[in-house]
Amino acid sequence: MEPTEMAKLTLRRYDSASLEQIFEQLLDIYAEVYADHLDDPFFAVDRFAERLRAHAHAPGYELVLGEVASEPVGYIYGYPLGPGSRWWQGVTTPVDPDLLTEHAGRTFAICELMVRPAWQGKGFARRLHDALLGKRREERATLLVEQDNEHARGIYERWGYRKVAEVRPSWPDAPTLDALILALRTD
Repeated sequence: MEPTEMAKLTLRRYDSASLEQIFEQLLDIYAEVYADHLDDPFFAVDRFAERLRAHAHAPGYELVLGEVASEPVGYIYGYPLGPGSRWWQGVTTPVDPDLLTEHAGRTFAICELMVRPAWQGKGFARRLHDALLGKRREERATLLVEQDNEHARGIYERWGYRKVAEVRPSWPDAPTLDALILALRTD
């Protein structure tokens, strides 16, 4: 990466209303990033498209797409959890019930963070992450990571995330994932 590439990263924000204009591009990036998983039905592109559309219906949904010289580098998206959120359904480990109780302003859920392979290891994931969460007012952020993805877990831990539970999401044939939380503010 040339030193100027990071400086030239353009961040574009999308909500559920504007998502359709980049939807196919997002699927292409997903297929590139998850190329080694696409034979698993849960990770198939059409199944991801279903999840992406479902997530986009959540109130407060936001996506940040990063580009360098109009070339997409990657994206991140999520939404705030509200009371009665399904996010914590499927917790398979003992955990303090208070940790799973949601109220307005408590938790922002990151559903996906992906950077195309050619751009990985250059700080773009962190820039996308910080762009999405930088102005959030929630107390904490949460995300799910594959249990065998030690590389991603290591990155998230360096950013301050900590594992709080194991979760099997309600999506058909979803794997068991580790739930991580990052404190965003303490006031």
